[in-house]
Amino acid sequence: MDLTTTLGLLGFLGACFVAATTGAFFKPGAWYAGLAKPSWNPPNWLFPPAWAVLYISMAVAAWLVWREAGFAGAALPLGLWFLQLGLNAAWSWLFFGLKRMDLALAELVVFWLAIVATIVAFAPVHQGAAWLMVPYVAWVSFAGWLNFTLLRLNRGRVAA
Repeated sequence: MDLTTTLGLLGFLGACFVAATTGAFFKPGAWYAGLAKPSWNPPNWLFPPAWAVLYISMAVAAWLVWREAGFAGAALPLGLWFLQLGLNAAWSWLFFGLKRMDLALAELVVFWLAIVATIVAFAPVHQGAAWLMVPYVAWVSFAGWLNFTLLRLNRGRVAA
């Protein structure tokens, strides 16, 4: 791998790291701990390693598309990738920062659609990149169901 290719990968990993920092700024904390949760709610320790794997997969997927077509040749697929990454970061702010499970769920629908659009746009450029995004959309689908369930179980705890 040459220097440009290596720097490209580091750039996509860096973009994912920046998005992940919203989780550091907007932590679950006491509010989340006090919510009624379904029996199938994952333990808190599972989220950081799961997201680490997903962010690495997302970065590699974008890098593969960039390496194949460049920014000019893959403007739409990479634009969608950056859009979904921004929506990814916004969810933590809405859910944990503002404590607005309702707004977070609405945003998550748009977020999910952006991931699906990214997968569809990646597929003609690099099939492997599209497949690397599938576990991510699966996890966000699960997160959406969890968000919905938490909202339903905690109707009176939604911030105004």
